Amino acid sequence: MSHSDSTAAGRTVFITGAAGGLGRSFALGFAERGDRVAIADVDLVGLAETAKLVEAHGVPCWQGRVDVTSPESTAEAAAAVAEFGGGTIDVLINNAALYAGITRAPIEELDPDEWDRVMAVNAKGPWLMTRGASPHLATGARVINIASATVFSGSALWAHYVASKGAVIALTRVMAKELGVREITVNAIAPGFTLTEASYGHMADAEQYGVDRGALRRASTPEDIVGAALFFAGPESAFISGQTLVVDGGRQFI
Repeated sequence: MSHSDSTAAGRTVFITGAAGGLGRSFALGFAERGDRVAIADVDLVGLAETAKLVEAHGVPCWQGRVDVTSPESTAEAAAAVAEFGGGTIDVLINNAALYAGITRAPIEELDPDEWDRVMAVNAKGPWLMTRGASPHLATGARVINIASATVFSGSALWAHYVASKGAVIALTRVMAKELGVREITVNAIAPGFTLTEASYGHMADAEQYGVDRGALRRASTPEDIVGAALFFAGPESAFISGQTLVVDGGRQFI
């Protein structure tokens, strides 16, 4: 392991889509561990709020706007985060995604332009962000992609979102093979329906949605997903790569 040992405290952790929801919870989870946290989003107001919460833990925080559909934006952000971290990035969490506000409709009625936007952010985004970060990833770094348990349930009326998250799982496997020669692991987390601001926007009864289908009979919160990210970033998972961990309270088994 290099001087930028990715299993040690004080790592540089870069999280996209960190203006709220899961991204904010990831940022706080790593801040509590004493890591340097870098956060990015297109929502600068929410991002600033996350930064205040991170800094309240007494750790350094970098914040910046990144468009994950842009090769230039992702490369520039990765270079800036590496400089913030002393030359390298130890953990990259590709969390940015389109979810809030996208249409639920049958495949015959989905707007092709919306399909392209969802794919650009959710599938192309993790590729471009990892592509931009690759020159800066430390030996032994960890890449964590956020997929979705909907890939395994085939959630109806959601084809563009489900397909984009299926692409994330496929991409995770390819990245694991390509980056493994540098001792970099790449894994995916597939959360089930989670109570974020966006989820509440999709349905009025969010706290009860799917609860009767789970082994654990309660709704998932963003904090329930953080442990999986800490695991994939920690020493216990050093020989795990290319895998997808479903975190949904036992709503489905794969």
